[in-house]
Amino acid sequence: MILEANPHPFIVPFDSDFRIADRSTEPPKGAPDKKEIKKRFADAVEELDELQRRFYAHDQRALLLVFQAMDAAGKDSTIRAVMSGVDPAGCFVHSFKQPSQDELQHDFLWRTTLRLPSKGMIGIFNRSYYEEVLVVRVHPEYLAAQRLPDLQNSTPPPAELWAQRMESIRAYEQHLARNGTVILKFWLNVSQEEQHQRFLSRLREAEKHWKFSESDLEESKLWDEYMRAYEIALNETSRPWAPWYAIPADDKPYMRLCVAETIIDTLRRMNLDYPELDADTRKRFKTLRKQLERGLGDD
Repeated sequence: MILEANPHPFIVPFDSDFRIADRSTEPPKGAPDKKEIKKRFADAVEELDELQRRFYAHDQRALLLVFQAMDAAGKDSTIRAVMSGVDPAGCFVHSFKQPSQDELQHDFLWRTTLRLPSKGMIGIFNRSYYEEVLVVRVHPEYLAAQRLPDLQNSTPPPAELWAQRMESIRAYEQHLARNGTVILKFWLNVSQEEQHQRFLSRLREAEKHWKFSESDLEESKLWDEYMRAYEIALNETSRPWAPWYAIPADDKPYMRLCVAETIIDTLRRMNLDYPELDADTRKRFKTLRKQLERGLGDD
């Protein structure tokens, strides 16, 4: 049974009516203050730990969390903070970089398919197959390395290519959902102004220099192109079984709280109880427990 999304203040609608210009990058009016955010986030981390244990024991679904954003939006730190209390045995993160030569020998969904979580596991994609309709759309020259049939001399690539990739993503995610993978996709909606402030912070503080790349600043110059690509992708692929959440990202503590509580709401709705043993197994376990208790008593 597919688990569909609940109403949510930051969900991307399923009717292709999403406009980035209408979404604020700041917390909304009436958002909790810093003290309340801190308390709620601490509670959320604790609850997420317990829910993850139940999810792992339940072993009937997988949970896939997809994070996409512009550089410096806070993907890494959000993943680290939100999952800080979770048992690492039941959770993993994979960051998708520039495709390798081996990955380019396959279709664009192949490399992420290899990293999908199994039942009972939480898998986190830091960037994902969506790069193929985001960065590749902004930089269509990257398609040359993919050696797609009938595309070698097509500049720019035909519009049908992007439509086909969106169709493939929708079908892929629906297939995963039908087979027990719950998908939550987070777009961290940072403003260009805030992005530049974070770039400055990286340049001003020596311990953050390693985070800065000149290419990040070059990509920021293509902001409008990226926003258009994001708007199309989110409109085309936000579905009840694989919703997008456009989370305001200029305030990191608020952003992290929103992500954490969205994950928690989803896990709560799974009614995760620890597995119950059948009568024969309970009886056998009772006997074994008594044997162990007698043995300990002899010591």
